[in-house]
Amino acid sequence: MRLRMPFGRRKELPSHLWTQCPDCGEMLFNKQLVRNMNVCTKCDHHFKLGARERIELLVDKGSFVEHDAALRSADPLGFVDSKPYPQRIEAARVKGGANDAVITGTATIGGAPTEVAVMDFEFIGGSMGSVVGEKITRAAERALAAHSSLVIVSSSGGARMQEGALALMQMAKIVAALGRLADAGLPYVSVLTDPTTGGVLASYGSLGDVVLAEPKALIGFSGARVTDQTIGERLPAGFQRSEFVLAHGFVDQVVPRAQLRDRIAFFLASLRPSAGDARWSL
Repeated sequence: MRLRMPFGRRKELPSHLWTQCPDCGEMLFNKQLVRNMNVCTKCDHHFKLGARERIELLVDKGSFVEHDAALRSADPLGFVDSKPYPQRIEAARVKGGANDAVITGTATIGGAPTEVAVMDFEFIGGSMGSVVGEKITRAAERALAAHSSLVIVSSSGGARMQEGALALMQMAKIVAALGRLADAGLPYVSVLTDPTTGGVLASYGSLGDVVLAEPKALIGFSGARVTDQTIGERLPAGFQRSEFVLAHGFVDQVVPRAQLRDRIAFFLASLRPSAGDARWSL
């Protein structure tokens, strides 16, 4: 980014100090942006968060214990596009430090024992492959075994094409685990962040007892151009943003990031069954 300087000279702003908001164009001091939970102080644009940053904001301090961190994707199809799939996995791992597109673990939120699964868009677009499906399924199973709650934060472009039908199978596997959690009367809160699309939205993203979304998050099954061409109609402005899908009943609440932890804690406390509930007897 460049600013006009006196006498016609230009000075480049160091990227490690400043970030330009993509919505309003405001130049934001990075330290101030981090203090504001990566939300623009001028227009409230919510920047994307990495999975570990998100976990730090949502769970009670020092309560998170990670599970299944060592799981890594194989290459069952020998898939090659512009590069072999194993190389793409390794590049994403080196860049972000995680082994796949979701981090799962046990924590408390507002004091409530909770299994947490947080997706990371930086890892191959937060795509759902076999490891993502397995880790989220195990998180739901741990919640069932411990009679605790489940929170999934989605940020994904959908199923991972490099794993083909094996990636699509994860939808059914996760939904089955969520069904067992629902039968036990244990709460599941789904949080949709920018973006949540494809098979993730079509399965576990939309199945929470409560579905929350961050402001202006992109939420939809397919892209706007594909949808427009499929139905042959011009789509209304913002039809795949949180506020539009809220107005049409697809999500329950749009919650600013600064309020998200407290709102999740409220719903976990409200939805959790009492110790005398018959559904505790599994």
